[in-house]
Amino acid sequence: MTNLLKNRWALSTVVTTLIILVVAVLLAGVVTYYAINVTSTRVQEESLSITKLHIWVPNDGNDPEAAFLIVNTGGRDIVIDKITVRGQTASIPATDSGLRDVVYATTNKAVTNDFSYILAVCTGGDTVSIDSSPADDVMLSVASSPITLQSGYSMVVYIAQPDSISLNDIGLTVGITVFTSQAMYYQETNVQGYSTGS
Repeated sequence: MTNLLKNRWALSTVVTTLIILVVAVLLAGVVTYYAINVTSTRVQEESLSITKLHIWVPNDGNDPEAAFLIVNTGGRDIVIDKITVRGQTASIPATDSGLRDVVYATTNKAVTNDFSYILAVCTGGDTVSIDSSPADDVMLSVASSPITLQSGYSMVVYIAQPDSISLNDIGLTVGITVFTSQAMYYQETNVQGYSTGS
């Protein structure tokens, strides 16, 4: 009779241990799920959209130019600290030689117009039409430090004389990369010719 009681107690010890183990695993899973859920809902993600890309080379081969639109579609403000065209960095801020490579304008309005070539854009002060109805223009400024783009805002960017772009590149595909503190965003476009006589 004592052996029978010992066997019964031995079985209940195993079952009790298994129940405690299962409850502990479930509790750890619930705590982990809750922590991930709280963290993911409170962290706002960074997201940029790059559109309306152009790279122009005039028919005389001088003063190539790139232009594109960046829209901050994420839930937080971002800082753009570097832009490259075909792997060559466009200077933010200006280079030691005084060349102003990057000019830009930010707006909280929708940009519906496409961009066109601007002669001597590196000096800043030019205006770009972003919407024809109603007529809206933004003024380009020289990027003298890393550029901040607020959540929900758009940025028109022009790059004067991007390195390694020449007449021989017309028709080829070239990549533009925008770097922030958290990520890099890459887009490609074909190099276009531009007639200085038009």
